[in-house]
Amino acid sequence: MSNELSDSELEAKILELTRELQRRKSNKRSLFMPGTTPIPYSGRVYDEREVEAAVKASLDFWLTLGPEGEAMEKELAQYIGVKHAVLVNSGSSANLLAFMTLTSPQLDRPILPGDEVITVGASFPTTVNPIIQAGCIPVFVDVNPKTANIAVEMLEPALSDKTRAVMIAHTLGNPFDIDAVLAFCKQNKLYLVEDNCDALGSLYDGKKTGTFGDLATSSFYPPHHITMGEGGAVYFKSAKFRTVLESLRDWGRDCWCASGKDNTCGKRFEWDWESLPKGYDHKYVYSHIGYNLKPTDIQAAIGRVQLRRVDEFGAARRRNHARLKELLASAEEEFLFNEATPKSDPSWFGFLMTMRKPDHERLTKICRYLDDRKIGHRRLFGGNLLRQPAYKKINHRVVGSLQHCDDIMNGGLFLGVYPGLTDEMLQTIAGTFLEAMRAS
Repeated sequence: MSNELSDSELEAKILELTRELQRRKSNKRSLFMPGTTPIPYSGRVYDEREVEAAVKASLDFWLTLGPEGEAMEKELAQYIGVKHAVLVNSGSSANLLAFMTLTSPQLDRPILPGDEVITVGASFPTTVNPIIQAGCIPVFVDVNPKTANIAVEMLEPALSDKTRAVMIAHTLGNPFDIDAVLAFCKQNKLYLVEDNCDALGSLYDGKKTGTFGDLATSSFYPPHHITMGEGGAVYFKSAKFRTVLESLRDWGRDCWCASGKDNTCGKRFEWDWESLPKGYDHKYVYSHIGYNLKPTDIQAAIGRVQLRRVDEFGAARRRNHARLKELLASAEEEFLFNEATPKSDPSWFGFLMTMRKPDHERLTKICRYLDDRKIGHRRLFGGNLLRQPAYKKINHRVVGSLQHCDDIMNGGLFLGVYPGLTDEMLQTIAGTFLEAMRAS
């Protein structure tokens, strides 16, 4: 009788050894030593389950997007509470594709070059960049200093006869005032794009963010709520966006066949286009100016495991945020702590603090002190984007003052709350920050 393992037995053995190896690696990780061990502001949180999923998918060797991707899209849409989700290779690509979908001539009301889109000055660059890339005009308004989200009282002053959309993020996981923004968009027949990249699992009025806009986006880069390594998604309720979005993601082709499939439409060589030879191969007909922005099936396999843990991760983020607020209470005299928007329950991306009297020189000293002691922290991205070199010559409008965007730029930073932080780490973060305040 042969001792040779069957294919399925051999695969099971490989996966068993994979789990064992990962458990050993986890057990060998160095103990935390305050003042010596770096504390990142965020990072990947995983165990043998994610590693096993990646290895299993690699054994199948479906390198491009395939069955794992299809399953991830369905599971993500179900989790969010929408009908459709499309995976892409990054959150930035998700923002690009979400906005470019709204410019498609296949829509009844496409956004056109020269149209205006309302956004905020204190944005992550790739929330704004798609507007610029499409030849549209970003209209910048200020943020609410308490929430770091759009100052909704500035929506009406920003409105013009060219306004076609609002594209804004839920800052650091804190939902913007969705009631006010949605009412404004509905009243003026505007599209709403929710940048949900920092807010997966956040709630507004009991509903998950990402379910309110025409389209919404996620990032699965390692610092975010779940990770695929690189990756992102666009999700939405209306089926009219799916064909357009997948076309833009898949080189701009008109064909909707999945990878490895042919003739899904049943008339691959029977289409008739105005300027192409009749019957030209539908797989090579392009109806949009597109890209290849797909992730891989191995990434999707990791993402599926992470998605099952997203509520666990969100609970940890909420606990860590509350703990830092408690530990840093004495700093509140000098720093304004970011507040949750009314009716919201944020799955926080970070603990944002802004000096009540912004002083960039002092803030830099605090940041250097933290950096020297290996305490991870970040500014609120680019601060006021219009002060960044890349945006000096863009075509844009500013409505009102961007004073609070400047205040955050000159006096704001955020600390980590991600699930990999222990209470000992949180105490070290807070203690070091308070030391940095005294030393500055």
